[in-house]
Amino acid sequence: MSQIASEALIHKVEDVSLHLSHPLEKYQEWIGQADVLRQLLACWLVVHESDLPLSPRLVGPPGIGKTTLGMAAAKTRNQTLYIYQCTSDTRPEDLLVTPVLGESGKIVYHASPLVTAMITGGICILDEGNRMNEKSWASLAPLLDHRRYIESVVAGITVPAHPEFRCCVTMNDDESTYEVPDYILSRLQPTLPIGFPNREDEMSILKYHLPFAEQEMLNLTVDFLQQAHSLNLEFSPRDGIHILQYAIKRLAQDKEHPLSRDNAWREALERVLGEEALDLDSLAEQRQRALGGEVPGISLGDFFFDGDDPLNPDANGDK
Repeated sequence: MSQIASEALIHKVEDVSLHLSHPLEKYQEWIGQADVLRQLLACWLVVHESDLPLSPRLVGPPGIGKTTLGMAAAKTRNQTLYIYQCTSDTRPEDLLVTPVLGESGKIVYHASPLVTAMITGGICILDEGNRMNEKSWASLAPLLDHRRYIESVVAGITVPAHPEFRCCVTMNDDESTYEVPDYILSRLQPTLPIGFPNREDEMSILKYHLPFAEQEMLNLTVDFLQQAHSLNLEFSPRDGIHILQYAIKRLAQDKEHPLSRDNAWREALERVLGEEALDLDSLAEQRQRALGGEVPGISLGDFFFDGDDPLNPDANGDK
């Protein structure tokens, strides 16, 4: 890196030099569900000089595209994007400003992606926020309300947010490592739920990520995912991408003993999601028993045969 580029990544706050983080350089497209993208963009609007942007929660199952949605919104606004991955052991200094021993033996201070976005007027996605502990969340309280600043204890500085700074938090709708305290949730509003895509959008998502996949394999995967969605089984587009990737690699691997497409896809399904995914009927029944209800049964044979096809192994038996 040149000296000019190095200097460009240093910002001084109260006589403390902060080494800034690098922004995300590669974006992904958001496909379908245009309403939730418009909702996120609305959260980030400022409609009056006394108005402030909102910091919403993007909530949904893993692999649904919550981070991609934030990327698309940043691209639409033509702003630099930073992502901070929250974990159960994230400390306030990790989240804000981290002291590092430099080559000269002196302490140098590194601004996190969040603080870098605050300084440069970028956008930060706090990814999987419900993995983070309360102590770290507490350090963000003044940033997420009308004060819009952070205080770094380790660097002894206060960093105000640039007027163009925006942020959002993604959260999986599963059991979190830590419960996010109410005084933080009240600042992370509104909540924008993200659901599973419809068939057309799901097909487009898989084609976007795997443009080399054959249509037959795409159809098998989308059929499976759509059946899973209808049964409230949380298999995501990300799962579908991994199933397709593995199946395609297995087909390309062994030319002397080639697998059929169906066998390669079945093997990929089992290896990616586990043996239980071969029987959606059983999985759905387990879910419904836990919820106190029943669902009509389906099985893997339904993906390859019509219900009344005599070749369907389930055609003449109870499902």
